[in-house]
Amino acid sequence: MNLSRRTLLRGTALTGAAVALGGTANAAAAGQRVAVLGGGMAGLAAAHELVERGFDVTVYESTALGGKARSVAKPGTGTLGRADLPGEHGFRFFPGFYHNVPDTMSRIPLPGNGNSVSDNLVSLNGALVSRTGRADIELAIPTNPIARPLDPASLRDSLIGLVQQLAALPVTEVLLFVDRLLVFMTSSDARRAGQWENVSFWDFMRAENRSTEYQVALVRFMTRGLVALKERVANTRTVGSMLEAFVFSFLGRGTDGQSPARMLNGPTSETWIDPWAAYLTGKGVRFRIGQTVRSLGLSGGRIASATVTDASGSASQVTADWFICAVPVERAQGLLSADVLARAPELRGIGKLQTDWMSGVQFYLRETPSIQAGTQLFLDTPWEITSVLDSTLWDRNIPAQYGDGVTRDILSLDVSDWDTPGILYGKPARECTIEQVYAECWAQVRASLNDTGRDLLPDGIRYTQFLDPAIRETGSGLVNDTPLFINTVGSYRNRPESATSIPNLFMAGDYVRTDLNLATMEGANESGRQAVNALLDAASSTSGRVRIRTLHQPPELVPAKAVDAARYAVGLPNVLDLPG
Repeated sequence: MNLSRRTLLRGTALTGAAVALGGTANAAAAGQRVAVLGGGMAGLAAAHELVERGFDVTVYESTALGGKARSVAKPGTGTLGRADLPGEHGFRFFPGFYHNVPDTMSRIPLPGNGNSVSDNLVSLNGALVSRTGRADIELAIPTNPIARPLDPASLRDSLIGLVQQLAALPVTEVLLFVDRLLVFMTSSDARRAGQWENVSFWDFMRAENRSTEYQVALVRFMTRGLVALKERVANTRTVGSMLEAFVFSFLGRGTDGQSPARMLNGPTSETWIDPWAAYLTGKGVRFRIGQTVRSLGLSGGRIASATVTDASGSASQVTADWFICAVPVERAQGLLSADVLARAPELRGIGKLQTDWMSGVQFYLRETPSIQAGTQLFLDTPWEITSVLDSTLWDRNIPAQYGDGVTRDILSLDVSDWDTPGILYGKPARECTIEQVYAECWAQVRASLNDTGRDLLPDGIRYTQFLDPAIRETGSGLVNDTPLFINTVGSYRNRPESATSIPNLFMAGDYVRTDLNLATMEGANESGRQAVNALLDAASSTSGRVRIRTLHQPPELVPAKAVDAARYAVGLPNVLDLPG
């Protein structure tokens, strides 16, 4: 949803109630103008840190604040004072290894109660791993897991237990998968950057000629279902880092005592984006929504202006002392002119980066189905569907607050694979019509849930549905206006740093190099923080630098990584990386 006038005005009231936050304002920053080009996760994070340090900040956003993280309501569905039915690009999931996003949320006040937006995070009560043609698995998610030993032997035992819960595999393949993960976990940073960055996860896990269960339930799902990447093109450095972060958090490491899996207690914009925009407005940030950045103008080796257009196509010039480019990668590829690339040749690699699709479908239900777990993982669906049942998390009265009073619950889906044929029409999702996407998603989820004679999701429970409006029909299939950057084999070399060779231009976005190294809210937030720190350095600011939290590195694995660093330096494999 777009930022409303009411939301903007509310920000003024929040200013007086805000607690002392973030970095100390720098008197030298007063009057220094920063143009943040893009109002998604990276742009908002940058604006937040800058305004708290005394900079004059204006954010230019083409569509709506929050980018792919915002809520998008189904138009015309609210009656009798109710809001329109809420929709999402995809449900928002906050793993325990997220630190930068929760920190930002803890510094966004909620009006009236003295709490912060982070208080809207609630722990998942469990996960249903739904298997087609076999018994489903209900996984308990500990809200405060006790830290377990992470020496290689103990870690191996824990991993074996986790894998055996997810898949029915012969012991040889269980051990293969676990031992490959241990190879990665004991690999040095140098090997990860130099070797595993250039190997696909499929090849690293030695998936060729293994059982279908090994390929689908483990290798395929760990990439498509968890991190929206394809196992044959995703690099092992990225997928391995995310898998070990998930493992560490479920073993009580690197979570700061928080639950390893949290979600919001209502629609994303209501519970997070709107209060954030209101707070920033109250601090002095100006938002120019409906302004699309078209080009950057150079003068004297610096960015002198940016050209933006409004909905009518009318162009205007934006001038500032500093520019943070926080548009998505597909927009950045068209924004960087030959002149800009000649001055900052390190940005040429952006044109080689790739995107893929991961988008949300909401099914609005007449009744709450008999599903107890908050999240559902449909491992065998061809479109790699995961979902959340909103009633298990939200503190909203859905029929009283949204729609026309008929919808009592919402099943919010993430569709991660748009290239594999479905079960109804034999076509990949991107070749379907929107109505066919709805039918396929419903059929695949029902086939997975109702395959053993139960009727967990009766057909008559479905009332209406909604697809992320960024996906549109054309004569030859669907197009997606908001694709997702993907970490392909070797892509890191083409990704930019936050600072550029143009002294007043900085890059932010989930495709910028970060420690997290994946297109996520956390990676985008981290990149916004990096951009601000680079700007502070360039401005010789005396403000405190923005704290950036990195992924947990267990001290128990440091000796093994040191051994591996020495072996990698002389061309030897990881000591656990055995042939065959």
